[in-house]
Amino acid sequence: MRGTKVIEVLIIEDDVRIAEIQKRYIEKIEGFQTIGIATSYEEAKQSIEILQPALILLDVYFPDMNGIQFLREIKSDYKGIDVMMITATKEIDVIQEAISIGVFDFIIKPVIFERFEQSLRRYEEHYMIMQSLKKENKSVTQLEVDQLLRKQSSSQKSTYYPKGIDRLTLEKVLDVLSGFTIGLTAEQMAKEIGASRTTARRYLEYLISDGKIDADLSYGTVGRPERVYIIKAVVS
Repeated sequence: MRGTKVIEVLIIEDDVRIAEIQKRYIEKIEGFQTIGIATSYEEAKQSIEILQPALILLDVYFPDMNGIQFLREIKSDYKGIDVMMITATKEIDVIQEAISIGVFDFIIKPVIFERFEQSLRRYEEHYMIMQSLKKENKSVTQLEVDQLLRKQSSSQKSTYYPKGIDRLTLEKVLDVLSGFTIGLTAEQMAKEIGASRTTARRYLEYLISDGKIDADLSYGTVGRPERVYIIKAVVS
């Protein structure tokens, strides 16, 4: 059953266009409301102090601040506010530091709506459990602590795929590609997996964006050059 209390969200993002996309995403998810957008350090500080959101969506890189440092500041000064990082960075050190500080989730741009919604739904469950425990104002049991930890840790363990990407098909594409050291074109992959060229290309391009494969151009004797997809070598 959906909770009656609306969860208020503050977006801290220096790119106004991206902030607006996040706001529109939130508008599609029942039970959440954007109460402000901050694009700088001073705006962010003032917005948090005045608005007191339940949840903050925070980027890492700003012209006038570092999001990880600001995350530390938020978690130090506002114990009751939760934070999700939404950023283009893929540096493992940054991700590890954010998790160690206590970020609820870490989403890499470009943000897929389905992934975004799943994260907010998990947060909603976490938030409702926490509010219920605070309302009862009693000592928690081990079971209740375990529930809270499961809701938060699940955001770091699950694997998400954008619309149109199926896990089993993705694994099949990777398996096929691993058997061809010289790589395959989208058309060749389509024949191998029994799918259309468009479908094969969609999976191959997704794997490139995920950093698992590379692409190069093959110049044949006739026609236009084709993209050849090659699985990345494992560096020992």
